[in-house]
Amino acid sequence: MNIFALIDCNNFYVSCERVFNPYLTNKPTIVLSNNDGCIISRSNEAKSLGIPMGAPFYKYKEIIKKNSVEVYSSNYQFYGDMSHRVMKSLDMMIPYKDIEIYSIDEAFIRLDGYGKHNLFDLAVEIKKNILKWTGIPISIGIAPTKTLAKVANHVAKKNTSTGIFDLRDNNLQKKITSNFRIEDLWGISYRWGKKLRVLGIKNGLELRNSDAKFIRNNFNVILERMVYELRGISCLNLENPTPKKSIMSSRSFGKLVTELDSLEQALSTYITIACEKLREQNSKTQGIYVFLETNRFRKDLPQYKKRIKFKFDSPTSDTGFIINAGKNILQRIYKKGYSYHKCGIVLFDLISKNNHQGNLFIKINPSNDYLMKSLDTINQVMGSETVFYAAQGIEHNWKMRRNKLSPRYTTNWMELPKVY
Repeated sequence: MNIFALIDCNNFYVSCERVFNPYLTNKPTIVLSNNDGCIISRSNEAKSLGIPMGAPFYKYKEIIKKNSVEVYSSNYQFYGDMSHRVMKSLDMMIPYKDIEIYSIDEAFIRLDGYGKHNLFDLAVEIKKNILKWTGIPISIGIAPTKTLAKVANHVAKKNTSTGIFDLRDNNLQKKITSNFRIEDLWGISYRWGKKLRVLGIKNGLELRNSDAKFIRNNFNVILERMVYELRGISCLNLENPTPKKSIMSSRSFGKLVTELDSLEQALSTYITIACEKLREQNSKTQGIYVFLETNRFRKDLPQYKKRIKFKFDSPTSDTGFIINAGKNILQRIYKKGYSYHKCGIVLFDLISKNNHQGNLFIKINPSNDYLMKSLDTINQVMGSETVFYAAQGIEHNWKMRRNKLSPRYTTNWMELPKVY
């Protein structure tokens, strides 16, 4: 019998902040999105105040101030490292082949081979160890399919004192899914939910009991699989991570930018980030796509946007080469007199660095690959941007607003926590 479990970190960004700042324990706390725009993580105490997920920060400033809610800007580098620690901790208890890292704070695991164990006790052990080793609290949902494991995890987080819920019993599945709104099911979009409601399908149990062929004909095979998954018939296995076919790097600026120099610095920084990800998956890119745009919501300002795609003669992962190519494109699309809100790049047509077509007329210098590897190693060991390109600049006045940023406790030598 197939048995899946979903490991989900509770209020992950807030939990990360609490690990190194115990003062936040039991205090209402929120974390904001890029440019401190929206609320993207809330402690249970903040949720109880009626602060919704994804709400604009400015709309809830009064409630936040009145209730002394702690507010933090997104510290993505820190959160990424804490996520890595959680997943490595999981890897110490469960074989790697039985783990699928689904997102920064979620992982599916297979428990088929643990039939001799009491799975609830095993889940308790996993939960206890991850909290002990990383400081991050988790919830665990156990079920015969990935879709039901998602449902079980939702119940574990909301309605159990242990943070663990076993949904392998068929009658229990029917009871729980009958109270599960159709839009709350994993993978059901607002548009699908609306269409399903028109057909009289309002909750998980009604979708489970629906005609699978009818669902396939009116939607697609993905939703048909969900019908079977809700019945306890596993259609979705663990997925191995596959190299991306493209990598995008972009941010909205903290303030409107008018000068080409600042735009070039921002673009060079985004290219550097994308190239690090490119080399991390052992790939090379065959081209770059650069875009530049003003803020379409600022109707009081003149509007402009432009994008250009450029194909390389030979695949590359050389950050310096790609920065030069990107800056050349930016100079072509930049127009004076506009206030720019965003720029970014996409590296496209990615291929394995070990398997690409050679070119008789272009000589590849292997020392560039060694140089890139050295830069990556230094920045991994000593901290991000220990070594960086001059084209990235130093001041970074264009960077997104993060006025309430906590220290990068685990990824920057100068910001390590001090014990007195």
